[in-house]
Amino acid sequence: MWIFVAGVVVFFATHLLPTAPALRERFVARLGDNGYRGLYSLVAFVGLVMIIWGYGEWRTAGPAVLYVPPLWTRHLTMLLMLPVFVLLIAAYAPGRIKARTKHPMILAVKIWAFAHLLANGDAASVALFGAFLAWGVIDRISLKRRTPAATGGGAAVVNGSARNDLIAIVGGLLVYALFVWKVHTWLIGVPVLM
Repeated sequence: MWIFVAGVVVFFATHLLPTAPALRERFVARLGDNGYRGLYSLVAFVGLVMIIWGYGEWRTAGPAVLYVPPLWTRHLTMLLMLPVFVLLIAAYAPGRIKARTKHPMILAVKIWAFAHLLANGDAASVALFGAFLAWGVIDRISLKRRTPAATGGGAAVVNGSARNDLIAIVGGLLVYALFVWKVHTWLIGVPVLM
């Protein structure tokens, strides 16, 4: 459990650094832009590895069950997960989806975390998905506050191509289908379809 907690602290401290622009700028001034990005990536990766390792150990130890979700929440989770992979791809394929959602990756993380909180009631899962949901909410609020100041009064609306939207939708649904079919079981050890 402590490896998990330490990983959460390291990972989210890193990811919350951009919400404090003055502190971030001090790191960039000291390390340079590439040095900052490299250190940021390394520390975030170490935190993520600690989260995954600690979460696995905590679940193996049998964490306390905080609530038992009803069976229907699994179906709701699967439904809520449909747009998650579409949004993740849309974050890298600028299109109308990205323009409308503004920050599709953060939205994807929030939906993913909320959906998994509906289907998992053990303490390890609540801590994991609750932490990601809290980060998503905090980061989105921070982005709303940072964007106008950084862009001189508001972010420009960018209308991307319909082709990129099609790529995001088809690619996202394909990845979703693969996760439902086998990938979730292979990566996480928990089958989606039982």
